[in-house]
Amino acid sequence: MAIDTLKKAPLGKETFYVSQYTPSLLCPLPRKSKRDEIGIPATLPFFGVDIWNAYEVSWLNLKGKPKVAIAEVNIPCESSYLIESKSFKLYLNSFNQTRFPNGEEVRSTIIRDLNRRTETTVQVRFRYPSDFSTHQLRELSGICIDQLDIETDCYQVDASLLQCSKEIVEEELHSHLLKSNCLVTGQPDWASVYIHYFGPKIDHSSLLKYLVSYREHDEFHEQCIERIYMDITKQCQPQKLTIFGMYTRRGGIDINPFRSNFEACPPKFRTPRQ
Repeated sequence: MAIDTLKKAPLGKETFYVSQYTPSLLCPLPRKSKRDEIGIPATLPFFGVDIWNAYEVSWLNLKGKPKVAIAEVNIPCESSYLIESKSFKLYLNSFNQTRFPNGEEVRSTIIRDLNRRTETTVQVRFRYPSDFSTHQLRELSGICIDQLDIETDCYQVDASLLQCSKEIVEEELHSHLLKSNCLVTGQPDWASVYIHYFGPKIDHSSLLKYLVSYREHDEFHEQCIERIYMDITKQCQPQKLTIFGMYTRRGGIDINPFRSNFEACPPKFRTPRQ
Protein backbone atom coordinates (compact mmCIF):
# COMPACT_ATOMS: atom_id res chain seq x y z
CA MET A 1 0.00 0.00 0.00
CA ALA A 2 1.41 3.36 -1.02
CA ILE A 3 3.18 5.19 1.81
CA ASP A 4 1.69 8.55 0.82
CA THR A 5 -1.80 7.04 1.11
CA LEU A 6 -1.13 5.68 4.60
CA LYS A 7 0.27 9.04 5.70
CA LYS A 8 -3.22 10.47 5.32
CA ALA A 9 -4.67 7.92 7.76
CA PRO A 10 -5.09 8.80 11.47
CA LEU A 11 -3.37 5.59 12.61
CA GLY A 12 -0.36 6.22 14.84
CA LYS A 13 -1.10 9.93 15.15
CA GLU A 14 -2.37 12.10 17.97
CA THR A 15 -6.13 11.74 18.14
CA PHE A 16 -8.61 14.59 18.37
CA TYR A 17 -12.13 13.41 19.13
CA VAL A 18 -14.88 15.30 17.35
CA SER A 19 -18.42 14.90 18.70
CA GLN A 20 -20.29 16.73 15.93
CA TYR A 21 -21.04 14.93 12.68
CA THR A 22 -17.95 15.14 10.45
CA PRO A 23 -17.98 12.86 7.37
CA SER A 24 -14.53 14.05 6.29
CA LEU A 25 -13.04 11.92 9.12
CA LEU A 26 -13.50 8.79 7.00
CA CYS A 27 -10.21 7.72 5.40
CA PRO A 28 -10.49 5.43 2.33
CA LEU A 29 -7.48 3.31 1.33
CA PRO A 30 -7.16 1.75 -2.13
CA ARG A 31 -7.26 -2.04 -2.27
CA LYS A 32 -5.33 -2.34 -5.54
CA SER A 33 -1.73 -1.79 -4.41
CA LYS A 34 -1.82 -4.55 -1.80
CA ARG A 35 -3.72 -6.86 -4.12
CA ASP A 36 -1.01 -6.36 -6.74
CA GLU A 37 1.60 -7.30 -4.12
CA ILE A 38 -0.34 -10.42 -3.07
CA GLY A 39 -0.84 -11.44 -6.70
CA ILE A 40 -4.59 -11.02 -6.96
CA PRO A 41 -5.67 -10.51 -10.60
CA ALA A 42 -7.89 -7.63 -11.68
CA THR A 43 -10.73 -10.09 -12.22
CA LEU A 44 -11.09 -11.23 -8.63
CA PRO A 45 -10.86 -15.02 -8.08
CA PHE A 46 -13.30 -14.72 -5.20
CA PHE A 47 -16.36 -12.83 -4.05
CA GLY A 48 -17.14 -11.73 -0.53
CA VAL A 49 -17.68 -8.97 1.94
CA ASP A 50 -16.02 -7.22 4.89
CA ILE A 51 -18.44 -7.43 7.83
CA TRP A 52 -17.86 -4.72 10.44
CA ASN A 53 -19.67 -4.74 13.79
CA ALA A 54 -19.57 -1.37 15.54
CA TYR A 55 -20.69 -1.58 19.17
CA GLU A 56 -20.36 2.09 20.15
CA VAL A 57 -22.85 3.90 17.92
CA SER A 58 -24.67 6.75 19.67
CA TRP A 59 -26.43 10.01 18.81
CA LEU A 60 -28.96 12.45 20.28
CA ASN A 61 -32.63 12.57 19.40
CA LEU A 62 -34.26 15.93 18.72
CA LYS A 63 -34.92 16.39 22.45
CA GLY A 64 -31.27 15.81 23.28
CA LYS A 65 -31.72 12.30 24.68
CA PRO A 66 -28.92 9.82 23.82
CA LYS A 67 -29.72 6.81 21.66
CA VAL A 68 -27.53 3.75 21.07
CA ALA A 69 -27.29 0.94 18.54
CA ILE A 70 -24.97 -1.76 17.23
CA ALA A 71 -24.20 -1.22 13.56
CA GLU A 72 -23.41 -4.04 11.16
CA VAL A 73 -21.68 -2.71 8.05
CA ASN A 74 -21.15 -4.86 4.94
CA ILE A 75 -18.58 -3.56 2.43
CA PRO A 76 -18.33 -5.65 -0.78
CA CYS A 77 -14.83 -6.91 -1.54
CA GLU A 78 -15.25 -5.53 -5.08
CA SER A 79 -15.09 -1.98 -3.73
CA SER A 80 -12.16 0.14 -4.92
CA TYR A 81 -11.43 1.24 -1.35
CA LEU A 82 -11.51 -0.13 2.15
CA ILE A 83 -11.98 2.15 5.16
CA GLU A 84 -9.15 2.64 7.64
CA SER A 85 -10.56 1.36 10.94
CA LYS A 86 -9.47 4.17 13.27
CA SER A 87 -10.97 6.75 10.92
CA PHE A 88 -14.26 4.84 11.04
CA LYS A 89 -14.19 4.88 14.84
CA LEU A 90 -13.56 8.64 14.87
CA TYR A 91 -16.30 9.14 12.29
CA LEU A 92 -18.82 7.22 14.40
CA ASN A 93 -17.79 9.24 17.47
CA SER A 94 -18.70 12.40 15.58
CA PHE A 95 -22.37 11.38 15.87
CA ASN A 96 -22.24 11.44 19.67
CA GLN A 97 -23.44 15.02 20.18
CA THR A 98 -25.33 15.37 16.91
CA ARG A 99 -29.13 15.46 16.86
CA PHE A 100 -31.08 13.27 14.44
CA PRO A 101 -34.85 12.76 14.19
CA ASN A 102 -34.49 8.97 14.36
CA GLY A 103 -32.11 6.05 13.97
CA GLU A 104 -33.06 5.52 10.35
CA GLU A 105 -31.69 8.96 9.52
CA VAL A 106 -28.40 8.02 11.21
CA ARG A 107 -28.25 4.72 9.32
CA SER A 108 -28.95 6.33 5.95
CA THR A 109 -26.31 8.98 6.66
CA ILE A 110 -23.68 6.29 7.32
CA ILE A 111 -24.68 4.45 4.13
CA ARG A 112 -24.39 7.64 2.06
CA ASP A 113 -20.96 8.53 3.45
CA LEU A 114 -19.53 5.02 3.09
CA ASN A 115 -20.86 4.67 -0.46
CA ARG A 116 -18.99 7.83 -1.42
CA ARG A 117 -15.72 6.78 0.24
CA THR A 118 -15.66 3.14 -0.92
CA GLU A 119 -17.15 3.80 -4.39
CA THR A 120 -19.57 0.93 -3.99
CA THR A 121 -22.94 0.15 -2.37
CA VAL A 122 -22.65 -0.83 1.28
CA GLN A 123 -25.29 -2.30 3.55
CA VAL A 124 -25.82 -1.09 7.10
CA ARG A 125 -28.10 -2.72 9.66
CA PHE A 126 -28.85 -1.29 13.11
CA ARG A 127 -29.56 -3.41 16.15
CA TYR A 128 -31.31 -1.41 18.86
CA PRO A 129 -31.32 -2.38 22.55
CA SER A 130 -34.47 -4.45 22.09
CA ASP A 131 -32.59 -6.45 19.41
CA PHE A 132 -29.28 -6.95 21.22
CA SER A 133 -30.13 -10.52 22.23
CA THR A 134 -30.41 -11.51 18.55
CA HIS A 135 -26.64 -11.05 18.14
CA GLN A 136 -25.90 -14.60 19.17
CA LEU A 137 -22.59 -16.16 20.17
CA ARG A 138 -21.54 -19.21 18.16
CA GLU A 139 -18.39 -21.23 17.65
CA LEU A 140 -16.92 -21.81 14.22
CA SER A 141 -17.87 -25.12 12.63
CA GLY A 142 -15.54 -27.88 11.52
CA ILE A 143 -12.35 -29.34 12.99
CA CYS A 144 -10.26 -27.13 15.27
CA ILE A 145 -6.59 -27.75 14.40
CA ASP A 146 -5.15 -25.89 17.40
CA GLN A 147 -4.49 -29.01 19.48
CA LEU A 148 -1.93 -30.34 17.01
CA ASP A 149 1.50 -30.68 18.61
CA ILE A 150 3.55 -28.71 16.11
CA GLU A 151 7.05 -27.27 16.45
CA THR A 152 7.88 -24.03 14.64
CA ASP A 153 10.12 -20.99 14.73
CA CYS A 154 8.67 -19.31 11.63
CA TYR A 155 6.76 -16.10 12.41
CA GLN A 156 6.89 -14.36 9.02
CA VAL A 157 4.48 -15.53 6.34
CA ASP A 158 5.79 -18.55 4.46
CA ALA A 159 3.38 -20.12 1.97
CA SER A 160 5.84 -22.96 1.31
CA LEU A 161 4.85 -24.40 4.69
CA LEU A 162 1.54 -25.52 3.19
CA GLN A 163 1.47 -29.17 2.12
CA CYS A 164 -1.27 -31.32 0.64
CA SER A 165 -1.78 -34.87 -0.60
CA LYS A 166 -3.41 -36.29 -3.73
CA GLU A 167 -6.47 -37.41 -1.77
CA ILE A 168 -9.54 -35.31 -2.68
CA VAL A 169 -11.65 -34.27 0.30
CA GLU A 170 -14.10 -31.67 1.53
CA GLU A 171 -13.22 -30.24 4.93
CA GLU A 172 -14.20 -27.48 7.33
CA LEU A 173 -11.31 -26.39 9.54
CA HIS A 174 -10.74 -23.55 11.96
CA SER A 175 -8.06 -22.08 14.19
CA HIS A 176 -7.98 -19.42 16.88
CA LEU A 177 -4.22 -18.89 16.56
CA LEU A 178 -4.12 -16.30 13.78
CA LYS A 179 -2.31 -13.17 14.91
CA SER A 180 -0.85 -10.41 12.77
CA ASN A 181 0.10 -6.78 13.36
CA CYS A 182 -1.34 -3.49 12.20
CA LEU A 183 0.49 -2.30 9.09
CA VAL A 184 1.05 1.16 10.58
CA THR A 185 1.14 0.95 14.39
CA GLY A 186 2.40 -2.60 14.88
CA GLN A 187 -0.39 -3.31 17.38
CA PRO A 188 -1.47 -6.97 17.47
CA ASP A 189 -4.59 -8.11 15.64
CA TRP A 190 -6.14 -11.35 16.94
CA ALA A 191 -8.45 -13.56 14.93
CA SER A 192 -10.12 -16.89 14.49
CA VAL A 193 -10.10 -18.19 10.92
CA TYR A 194 -12.48 -20.63 9.22
CA ILE A 195 -11.47 -22.59 6.10
CA HIS A 196 -13.88 -24.63 4.00
CA TYR A 197 -12.50 -26.29 0.89
CA PHE A 198 -12.93 -29.08 -1.64
CA GLY A 199 -9.79 -30.44 -3.26
CA PRO A 200 -6.44 -32.04 -2.41
CA LYS A 201 -6.33 -32.75 1.32
CA ILE A 202 -4.39 -30.06 3.18
CA ASP A 203 -2.04 -31.39 5.83
CA HIS A 204 -3.43 -29.97 9.07
CA SER A 205 -0.06 -29.53 10.79
CA SER A 206 1.34 -27.64 7.81
CA LEU A 207 -1.74 -25.42 7.74
CA LEU A 208 -1.37 -24.59 11.43
CA LYS A 209 2.32 -23.74 10.97
CA TYR A 210 1.36 -21.52 8.04
CA LEU A 211 -1.27 -19.64 10.06
CA VAL A 212 1.19 -19.20 12.96
CA SER A 213 3.70 -17.73 10.49
CA TYR A 214 1.55 -14.57 10.37
CA ARG A 215 2.50 -13.81 13.97
CA GLU A 216 4.99 -11.03 13.10
CA HIS A 217 3.42 -10.10 9.77
CA ASP A 218 2.28 -6.49 9.24
CA GLU A 219 -0.93 -6.17 7.23
CA PHE A 220 -4.53 -5.06 7.58
CA HIS A 221 -7.25 -7.63 8.36
CA GLU A 222 -8.72 -7.72 4.86
CA GLN A 223 -5.30 -8.14 3.27
CA CYS A 224 -4.30 -11.03 5.56
CA ILE A 225 -7.44 -12.99 4.68
CA GLU A 226 -6.94 -12.39 0.96
CA ARG A 227 -3.30 -13.46 1.25
CA ILE A 228 -4.36 -16.69 3.00
CA TYR A 229 -6.89 -17.30 0.23
CA MET A 230 -4.32 -16.81 -2.51
CA ASP A 231 -1.57 -18.84 -0.80
CA ILE A 232 -3.85 -21.85 -0.27
CA THR A 233 -5.09 -21.51 -3.86
CA LYS A 234 -1.56 -21.52 -5.28
CA GLN A 235 -0.05 -24.18 -2.99
CA CYS A 236 -2.98 -26.61 -2.75
CA GLN A 237 -5.17 -25.80 -5.77
CA PRO A 238 -8.60 -26.52 -4.24
CA GLN A 239 -11.56 -26.44 -6.62
CA LYS A 240 -13.63 -24.70 -3.97
CA LEU A 241 -12.37 -22.45 -1.18
CA THR A 242 -13.77 -20.23 1.55
CA ILE A 243 -11.73 -18.18 4.03
CA PHE A 244 -13.50 -16.31 6.83
CA GLY A 245 -11.54 -14.26 9.37
CA MET A 246 -13.26 -13.18 12.59
CA TYR A 247 -11.11 -10.60 14.36
CA THR A 248 -11.48 -9.53 17.96
CA ARG A 249 -12.71 -6.00 18.44
CA ARG A 250 -10.53 -2.96 18.84
CA GLY A 251 -11.92 0.50 19.54
CA GLY A 252 -15.44 -0.93 19.74
CA ILE A 253 -15.26 -2.46 16.24
CA ASP A 254 -14.62 -5.99 15.01
CA ILE A 255 -13.83 -6.73 11.35
CA ASN A 256 -14.72 -10.01 9.64
CA PRO A 257 -13.49 -10.45 6.04
CA PHE A 258 -15.17 -13.25 4.07
CA ARG A 259 -13.80 -14.55 0.74
CA SER A 260 -15.12 -17.52 -1.26
CA ASN A 261 -15.44 -18.82 -4.79
CA PHE A 262 -18.53 -20.94 -4.06
CA GLU A 263 -20.37 -19.93 -0.87
CA ALA A 264 -22.70 -17.09 -0.03
CA CYS A 265 -22.00 -14.75 2.86
CA PRO A 266 -22.01 -16.67 6.17
CA PRO A 267 -24.72 -16.36 8.82
CA LYS A 268 -24.17 -13.33 11.05
CA PHE A 269 -22.90 -14.28 14.49
CA ARG A 270 -20.10 -13.56 16.97
CA THR A 271 -17.57 -16.01 18.33
CA PRO A 272 -17.01 -16.10 22.11
CA ARG A 273 -13.73 -14.18 21.58
CA GLN A 274 -15.62 -11.25 20.10
